[in-house]
Order: sequence, then C-alpha cells, then structure tokens
Amino acid sequence: MSRNVESARPDMTVKDVAQIMKQRNIGSLPVQEQRRVVGLVTDRDITIRIVAEGRDPSATKVADVMSKDVVTVKEGDPLENAERLMHDRQLRRLPVINERGELSGYLAMARIAREESPEQAGKVLKGVCHPSTPSSMESYAAQGARQGSR
Repeated sequence: MSRNVESARPDMTVKDVAQIMKQRNIGSLPVQEQRRVVGLVTDRDITIRIVAEGRDPSATKVADVMSKDVVTVKEGDPLENAERLMHDRQLRRLPVINERGELSGYLAMARIAREESPEQAGKVLKGVCHPSTPSSMESYAAQGARQGSR
C-alpha cells in the first residue's frame, strides 16, 4: 500500500487533476472532502467523460466526472480481502481508510503485482479483466484454497 497519497478535491478542475496525474505519473486520484473519500477520478473518467464528450477540462469540476460509488478497504484488513474486492468488483485501485473513515493509503493492482507472487497477482488481475459471475467468484475461492491462503 502506498501511504503518501495525492488526492483531489471535488471543487478542483479536471485540468488541475490531469496535471497532477501527469506530474506524478499516476492514473487515478482519490477525491476527498473533509478528509473522507467521496469519489475517485481516473484517467479513464477524464477520457470518457471529458475528452470524448468535448467538454472543457478547465471549466469542469472533478465532482462532475468522478466515480462516486467508491469501494474502500480498512487499514488492518487482510490483503486477501482487498484482493477479493478487486477481483470481484473488477477494481484496479482501492483507497484504504482508517477507523474514522479517513484516507490513509492507496492499494493499486500494480503494487500487488510487484510485491505478491506472480500466481496471486495473476489471479486478481484475471478477475479485474473479466466479468464477474457467481462461477468466477467460486473459481477465485477454489484457487485460493488450492494455493493456500496467506
């Protein structure tokens, strides 16, 4: 998990957020309001909701393009919980929150791939890239049982 997390505010412009992403070489930012995660803005959000629609990134606020249904994981939760959420919900990134609901870190698929076994990272990535169905979730659980949970 990355602890030094850059974030955006809902009132920032999309252009400002895109510049931060470029400077930091990142593809997403959690959006915070009063230290709580209220959204997530990704390079895909900018591409689909701004560029493809011909909107002005200098005049569009992050609140207008961010994904608002943010899935988070709590500090101290086992990594397996985060991996399962990423697999089942097809997420590449997960904000990590503390007991007060405040952003404390960010877990990205790339980080798992670098730090976990190739088999584990591949299993999570496979779920992220393919539609989830009840059978794929059962398959994920079965693979974990065969490989042994950490």
